[in-house]
Amino acid sequence: MAELPDRVRRKIDEIFGDVLPSVTRDEIGERGSTADDDGAAPSNEEWLRANRPPHHDRD
Repeated sequence: MAELPDRVRRKIDEIFGDVLPSVTRDEIGERGSTADDDGAAPSNEEWLRANRPPHHDRD
């Protein structure tokens, strides 16, 4: 994209906007609705265990 003329890059940006944000939610630590009562976001493993499908339970 660097080799495109400025006017073409501006037009592409105008049409498509930013495809990816410069900083993602996991980098800034945004808390979602799955946060615990103390406001801490669960770890990936905690989330996976909480959302485990019933057919994966071993009795």
